[in-house]
Amino acid sequence: MVCVGSPLASEFSHLKNIDLNLLTVFDAVMRERNVLRAGQTIGLSPSAVSHALSRLRAQLNDELFVRTATGMMPTARATDMASLVRDALVSAERAIGPPDFIPETSTREFCIAATDYMTAVVIPDFLRRLAAMAPHVGLTILPATRIDLTAQIDVGRVDVALGSFLDIPHRLHSQLLFDERDVVIVAPDHPLARSPITVEQLAALPLIVVAAGGIEDGQISERGLTRRMEMFDRSALTAEFAKIGATPKLKVIQPHFLALPSLLAGSSAAALAPARLADVFRGTGSVAVSELPWTASATPVQMVWHDRLRHDPAHLWLRSHLADAAQATGES
Repeated sequence: MVCVGSPLASEFSHLKNIDLNLLTVFDAVMRERNVLRAGQTIGLSPSAVSHALSRLRAQLNDELFVRTATGMMPTARATDMASLVRDALVSAERAIGPPDFIPETSTREFCIAATDYMTAVVIPDFLRRLAAMAPHVGLTILPATRIDLTAQIDVGRVDVALGSFLDIPHRLHSQLLFDERDVVIVAPDHPLARSPITVEQLAALPLIVVAAGGIEDGQISERGLTRRMEMFDRSALTAEFAKIGATPKLKVIQPHFLALPSLLAGSSAAALAPARLADVFRGTGSVAVSELPWTASATPVQMVWHDRLRHDPAHLWLRSHLADAAQATGES
């Protein structure tokens, strides 16, 4: 029993009038941005979710979410609360939940954010590991190109994001999966498909490149996390062409790695692609691969996750096997 006026009662004075179940509803709406889907994730009807939000709005004297054509948009107060509420719920679950993660019987649901490149390269081996070791674990893959990726990590919708990151804020952790390099790919019946490509030959070809999310020439920063949006070394490409008085003919700049073989088919164009993905394409016979005619810097590929999950047994298992799956991509 806590006596009124005791230090403990004073420390948690703001909680005494709050039903903590309301924070679970808040967290679900924050992650889903939709009342119906939020209710489905926590087993409540839409009317029950709306009622809970009304109670929390009244107690906090803030709208929290505003209904728009694209979903429930959080207010500034809700945005400030989101990661703190998520941290509190995760800590509470860890405190009273089962202490161990048992892969063979777990029904845990993981969510990974990844581009189609990372999905094609890393996830197949990871799925084989899931099938063998954790057959009841579920997996959702969200596009890592979505603009609110950092917010989705903060609120717990995304467990791990895979990609190439520059600035990583202190609340997030990262692990290097591998260093990637650029290669040149062309259609298998291209005139240059069976010989090394020179700078002069490449400069004469139209080029197809990938800018993830449709964002060209650089990076995007959100809430302290900076992501590379181009998985090729544009500066090295430009510098090497300049040595022979040429400029790159970037004929197509598009956001989908897996579209490259189709775009190259029947074309005289070449594309710059990550080497591991090019190996996947080559295995299907859809492209021919050539090394770059210059030395380009490698691009680090990492996974990032929120600090709150660093000791979670299930998350430790997830990260370990994602890292193993990533390493396996370079062994062929």
